[in-house]
Formats: sequence, structure tokens, C-alpha cells
Amino acid sequence: MRYGHFDDAAREYVIETPATPLPWINYLGNEDFFSLISNTGGGYSFYKDAKLRRITRYRYNGVPADNGSRNYYVTIMDGARPDAKPVETFSPTFLPVKTPLDDYRCRHGIGYTVFEAAKSGIRTSLTAFVPLHTPAEINRFDVTNDTDETKTVDVTGSVEWCLWNAVDDSSNFQRNLSTGEVEVERDNDATILYHKTEFKERRNHYAFYSVNAPVIGFDTSRDEFLGQFNGWDTPQVITEGRAHDSVAHGWYPIAANRVRITLAPGETRSLVFALGYIEVPDDQKWEDPDDPAKVGIINKRPAHDLFARFDSTAKVDAALTELKAYWTALLNKYHVESGDDKLDRMVNIWHQYQCMVTFNMSRSASYWESGTGRGMGFRDSNQDLLGFVHLVPERARERIIDIASTQLEDGSAWHQYQPLTKKGNADIGGGFNDDPLWLIAGVNAYLAETGDMSILTEPVPFNNVEGSEQPLLEHLRRSAHFTMTHLGPHRLPLIGRADWNDCLNLNCFSSTPGESFQTVENNDTGIAESVFIGGMFVLYGGQYADILAHYGEACGMDARSVAAEVAEVREAIDAMTAAVKTAGWDGEWFVRAYDAYSRPIGSHTDTEGQIYIEPQGMCVMAGIGLDDGKARTALTSVKDRLTCEWGTAILAPAYSTYRIELGEISSYPRGYKENGGIFCHNNPWISIANALAGNDDEAFAVYRRNCPAWLEDRSDVRKVEPYVYCQMVAGPESAAPGEGKNSWLTGTAAWTFVDVSQYLLGIRPTLDGLAIEPHLPADYADLTVTREYRGATYRITMHRTGERTLTVDGRPVDGNVVPVADAGSATVNVEVTF
Repeated sequence: MRYGHFDDAAREYVIETPATPLPWINYLGNEDFFSLISNTGGGYSFYKDAKLRRITRYRYNGVPADNGSRNYYVTIMDGARPDAKPVETFSPTFLPVKTPLDDYRCRHGIGYTVFEAAKSGIRTSLTAFVPLHTPAEINRFDVTNDTDETKTVDVTGSVEWCLWNAVDDSSNFQRNLSTGEVEVERDNDATILYHKTEFKERRNHYAFYSVNAPVIGFDTSRDEFLGQFNGWDTPQVITEGRAHDSVAHGWYPIAANRVRITLAPGETRSLVFALGYIEVPDDQKWEDPDDPAKVGIINKRPAHDLFARFDSTAKVDAALTELKAYWTALLNKYHVESGDDKLDRMVNIWHQYQCMVTFNMSRSASYWESGTGRGMGFRDSNQDLLGFVHLVPERARERIIDIASTQLEDGSAWHQYQPLTKKGNADIGGGFNDDPLWLIAGVNAYLAETGDMSILTEPVPFNNVEGSEQPLLEHLRRSAHFTMTHLGPHRLPLIGRADWNDCLNLNCFSSTPGESFQTVENNDTGIAESVFIGGMFVLYGGQYADILAHYGEACGMDARSVAAEVAEVREAIDAMTAAVKTAGWDGEWFVRAYDAYSRPIGSHTDTEGQIYIEPQGMCVMAGIGLDDGKARTALTSVKDRLTCEWGTAILAPAYSTYRIELGEISSYPRGYKENGGIFCHNNPWISIANALAGNDDEAFAVYRRNCPAWLEDRSDVRKVEPYVYCQMVAGPESAAPGEGKNSWLTGTAAWTFVDVSQYLLGIRPTLDGLAIEPHLPADYADLTVTREYRGATYRITMHRTGERTLTVDGRPVDGNVVPVADAGSATVNVEVTF
């Protein structure tokens, strides 16, 4: 069952009913100001940090499931007189009023969302977006009279303020219900409602909500607006047909502007509502600090300037055109023409769009991540770079520096950091022993994409301590050596608190209800080991050695030191490969780990959890077992034992009881999340591994089983959005196989784009140039990929002939690497046969 359709020409997904199985959302904003918006208008907005700068309130686990950031009411009145009464009210987004609509469409586009609705002859269009370089969400609202009679319509737009810190806002009521403060600025041509809670004390920021038209009333008190016993679906002021002009003093501040318009038959009127965020220097906070009559009145000049940028539909349309042009330029950096609509729409539009959103958010703010705890992940953000770096490499460079600055001196890392402060999140802690190696992966991806070796000499602090700065290359050295010096009894890497799988807690032994597996004391005895990190070290330790060999001397190291370090790392890689092939091999697949008693996990010797997906993907991606058949054997086991129609499960058989020595992984019901769910993030590893092993058909089949575009007609089962990836799909041992959870913010986005762009389509950046080696099933015979790379545009045509050749600008090239184009080259024509 479908609930909408793709419009590839417009780069939109068109939702044709508000009754989607779950709220289907979009992200607005690309830099500092962000809004989440659902197909019924729900969501929330924040500036930089969804915990510390939350602008609008959102209720997780609310009923109904969607509520939110923007509530609009269109009320058909019985005339234009001051005492006119309401005849009928509807919401152009369906919620919150829930009046059945005569027509409804929600068009989620790239950085914008449009709602089109109609009721009783009144047609509306609401366009929401965050303009480039702007701390504001703009809502253009068009109202059209499709009847043959003159109509009077009241339009009320409203938001509910969050008191900045989302955690404190939802818990510290004894204080917060006394602190809310607002200001009202009502002019003949516009009204701006200001949220200035805590501004007079320690804050230098406020928010505002405005409309570019005269209002017939406003409200800033939620209690006055809703009235007793009412919700957002039935506000008292809407039922009465008049605003109360309320001014909030504490309690629950909101902002609601009511505009009355009279429409002749066929006439359209347009309004612009804006939700803005303003920061001012501490010495410029007040309108006039020297005038006693104006003490406490906020400096509104920056708000006036921001309002003026979007006070007409012409200005709004220009900003939306600029946003669309920006995205067109970004998405043109990698573009495929394969003849397959599903593949093309995912690669050209939705994969890359989700990569950008995930880069911006990490795992911090969605409908499933509250934004109040996790912040930006060290591991997560490095992985997100892999799929994002080609879009805006300068932002990737900045993110790498931010991440590396939270690394600890011994090479380990805080697991997460807050985006506003950019400091390690001690509440979540560290000790996840895979984290350091992901920094190498992120830096290698940046270097392969840009060739910008200057990042390696950038002074970067440890733990953000001033005076501890070392070149980024030294951070990479400590990352690699942390693994090299933290080995267990089998000479495999110690797992620490956990590795990539945060729920495999081998040193936790938690028995206290409600205790966090992520922060409980880590009883690391130097025994529990990770085969997965062993594969990681072979792969990313090898990348570190390659970086040294390419750039070490240019970074100021002498040739002898470079050679010695490279030799030491490669010797450690050889030893790790041997350990993985022996202690890490179970006979038909790679072992997952060894627990704190040195017993194998992910082994046929157990009755449950016999095989895990992670080491099969990572070890084969590292090349382990490609020379002796172990890789193919492991991948066959994955297909036979873990794979179903919905994808490849994380482990099998699922655990039926809680095992204290394994931790959180065994706490989930069978078939969900890490206990036998299809954890989509690591399915691309299996696809890549199959490609490297020469199993091209299975490599693409793994990709297709998870790909939203191929699952659109099963949306009633999958439930999540059919245009983006989700974190988890309920596995074959669950009660509801195929049901998706936790959409949008997942490493699946980056890793799947790496898979499809670099391995299936086969165009992979390296330190030396673009390696081209497609791995596609027989259905794909002729393709063209346009790829921007290091200042030139590469037009790559691929033809299936059964043999592999490479021609660059008409000249045959040995091997599979297209050399970096000469400076000044605009276009490089590449022909590939495969």
C-alpha cells in the first residue's frame, strides 16, 4: 500500500493523506537553525542545539502522536463585521483541528515542505522552509476563494515556546511556570510577538513570531488561547471567533497572530509568518539602557532587520528559489543515469539529502531522538562524513576538527559532544574502543575527496584543553596506537565499554532496573575482546599507514620516521589479520567477540546469538579472508542464516533471556533492535563485502532489500517514510517482521551512499584519484555518472562488455584509477567497460 508518490522532476515526495502509519517528516535548515516538520505540521525548531536552544515545545510520547511546532487555523466567518462569528474551522495541515478536508497534499521537498488543502471552497497553500544563512523558519500562507461568493476568512498562526533548555523545560516546573516573559509589538502593517524568557539574566538571545499583515488580535498566554479543558484542536479563541490579546506573565507563553482577510470570488491573498531567533551582544541587549522608562525592553533592531528580509511574498519566493538552486548545485556533484527510476531517485536525490541531514544532526534530534541527551556522536559523525564529504567539503573539514578536539590524550574519546559547546559529553562518557579508529576513517575520506593535506598539520587540542594542541596527524597516530596497545588474551582489541554495537556490553554486568548500560561503571578487566574492532584496525589502520606514506614527509616528518611508523603499523595489521583468522574464526563465519570470561560470542558453540553480522561485513571489507575462501564462506553464512526479504538481521538466533554478561543486547525482545532486528546501518557492509568478494548479484540484492524506494508499496507494513532510511526494521524472529523504526538519523544513510556510489556504481575516491570498478547485476548494462572531484567534472560512461578497461580523455589507462585532473581542467571524459 502506498500513501503517496515520488515526483522526481520536482525532487519531492507527495503524501496524499494525513493518515500515514507514522508521522512522515522532513528537515528544514542547513546550517544553524533547524526545524522538523511532519506531514501534519508537527515538529519543533531549535538553534544549533536541540537541548540548549530549543525554540518551540514538543511532547514526546504525546497523544496524538504528532503535535507541534506550528498550528494554523483557517476560520470561515459569517461576515467581515467586528462581531462576526465562526462558521467552520479547518487546519491546512489537517492537525490540530482534524476537520476532514476536501483535498489534501503534503509535498516534502529538499529543504522545504508544502501543504495544499481545501475545505468548503477555501483553498490554502502553506510553504515552510529555512532560508540559507538565516536563523528563521518562513511560512508563506496563500488563501484562495474558489467559490462564487465573497468570503471572510480568519487565519490564525501559532507556536508554543519552549523555555530554551528542553530538559529543564520538561521538568523544572516550579521555576519555569514563573519565568515566562513576552513583548508585543503591534503596528498597522505587521505584528511581532517576542519570547524573552530569561533574557534579562544570563541569556543574550530571544525569539519572535511575526506576520506581515495587520492583525485583528493576538495571544501570548496558552491558557487564554486554549481555555479550560481544551487542547490545540479546539482552542477557545477559535471557537469564540476572536483573539483575547493576552499577555503572558509566567505560566505557558505562546505566540498567536490572527489576521482577517476578505476574498472576492477567485481572489488569492498571501501572508508571511516567520519564526526567528536573535542573538545580541551583551552590551546591546536593551533598547535604551540609559532611559529608565525603557529598562527591560529588548533591542528589537536585529529582529526588525530579519523580519524585513521576508516581509513580502516576492522576497520569500526569491529566498526559496535561492534554496532550491543551492540544492541543485549540491546534488549535481554526484548524478547517475542508470535507466532505473528507483536507483536514480535514491542516488540523485534522497540518499544525498539524508546524508546532509544526518551530517547536520548526527543522532541528536528527530521524532525518535529527543535532542536532549545524545548530542553529536564521535563515531556517528565520523561515519556521516563518509557519505557527506563530497557535498560540502569545507564543512566536513570543520566537523573533523570539532570531533578531534574532543579526543583524549591517550587516543580514546568521549562518545558524544554537544554541538553548541563542542565539548565532550561527560554525561555519556567514553570507553567505546572503536571510537578512535573512526577518526582515521573520517580523515581518510576527506583526504581522498579533497587532497587537502593541510588538515593534517592543523593544531588540534585534546579534550578541548587550551595548550594541548597537536597536529591532526598526531591525533591519528594516537588513534591507531590506542588499538595497538589495548589487546586482550587472543591479541584481539579490547572492547572497552562497547564497540560499534553500543548494546554489546561485555564489561557491564548490570542488574539494577533503569540503570543506563551506557554510563554504568565499566568493569574492564582486560579480557573482553572485539573481533569487529580487529577488522576495523586492519581497514583503518591500513588507511592511517597510507596517509603517512602519502603525506608524512610533507607534514614535516623525516623519511626515516615515516618509514618506521608505517612499518610498525603494517606489522601490527599483519598480526591482527592472523589473530582474526585464527581466534576470530568459528569455522563458517567470523566470531563476534570474546566476553569477560574469554568465551566466544557469535559462535556455533552457543545455542543463541551464534552468528553476528558486524564482523562478517567489517572483516571482509578489510580484505580479511579474500585470499583463502573465508570471506566467501562467511558471506554465504550471512545469506543463509541472517537474511530475509526485509534485509539482513544483526544476529541469529535471537536471545530469549537476559544475559548479564552480554548486557543491553539481550534485554530487547527477540527480533527487535540489536537482538535480532535488521539494523539497517550494517547491511551496506555486507553489500560492500559481497562486491569485494565478486558476488555482484547478492551485493545489489542486499542494497535493494533495504532501499526505501523499492519498499514504497509496502508502506503499510514498513510504516516509516518511503523516501529515507530508518535505523531498524523488525527482524524475522519478531512479532511484526518488516516494521521500521527510528527513521532519518542513522548511519545507514552515509554507509548506503558509500555502498551504492563507491562500490555498486564503483566510483571511489582514493588518495591518488578516482578508482572505478562497478559491481552491478546483469540488468545494468549502460550507465552514465557525473561526478565532481577536486575541481573538475568527471563524466563517466560505463558499458557492460565482460571485460574491464579504462579510458580517460581517449587515452587507455592501466589499472582502475583515474589520475587527478590537471589544475584548470573543467571536464574529464572517462569510458569504462566492465
